[in-house]
Amino acid sequence: MIAEKYSIKELMAVSCAREIKNGERVFIGIGLPMMSALIAQNTHAKDSIFVYEGGGVGAISRRVPWSIADNPTAENALMIHEMWRLFSDTQAGFIDRGIIGGAQIDKYGNINTTAIFGKGGNYENPKIRLPGSGGANDIGSSTGETTIIMQLEKGKFVEKIDYITTPGHLTGGDARQKAKLVGKGPTSLICQKGIFRFHPQTKEMYLDMLFPGATVDEVKALIDWDVKIADNLKEVDPPLQIHIDIMKKYDPRQIMLGAKSNEEEDFDEFFETMKQAYEEVVLDF
Repeated sequence: MIAEKYSIKELMAVSCAREIKNGERVFIGIGLPMMSALIAQNTHAKDSIFVYEGGGVGAISRRVPWSIADNPTAENALMIHEMWRLFSDTQAGFIDRGIIGGAQIDKYGNINTTAIFGKGGNYENPKIRLPGSGGANDIGSSTGETTIIMQLEKGKFVEKIDYITTPGHLTGGDARQKAKLVGKGPTSLICQKGIFRFHPQTKEMYLDMLFPGATVDEVKALIDWDVKIADNLKEVDPPLQIHIDIMKKYDPRQIMLGAKSNEEEDFDEFFETMKQAYEEVVLDF
């Protein structure tokens, strides 16, 4: 049954979940991808194994993680690795898909999460200093393919990024293979307007699907280059009600979906909300 009411963030989480194929081993980045993993795990990808940077592999949890090393990333896990071992396995090609975000991206899917230089700025004196790679470089360089999820905003989708933190397709074509990076690189990008994919030969990003209500003109106005549009541009299917129910069950306080904190809530109310949510989840081993 199609959901009658949903938010754009919920549609982004569901669209990202749909990129995950059953049986894949998926490296999950921080933020909305964590909700996407739970949606996939509880619907069409029950045999997939989800990996978190904190070391958790194959967790089956009762709530959405709030960070890469939060308790749910280890709940009922198949194993807990040291971080060096986890990334060694990633570099060895054991991970099918990585899901990551970014602050700035170019037409070939190269991602900047290091620094926004700004007018007259440089690496030493940027306009904005960002957190850096974390595990994103390893994920983008070594997984079988990469799904990117980020907001489409003016100044984020640029002709040339200020710094390559995580390589995508570099300069396009076979540049990635010449650089001896493994895997396919970025294959999809989810934003609040739709879904982009990458041309199989040129590796240039193009708009493949629009979210309901979004327009091509809106998308093009937010991108610095003349982005290509698929000949058979499609509309993204809305979420099913089961997707919305899963998100509410595993994130009862809507933290991952951007709800504002309730400053009037005391600890007892917080505890009861979380306790009830935990008790409603029936684990399926």
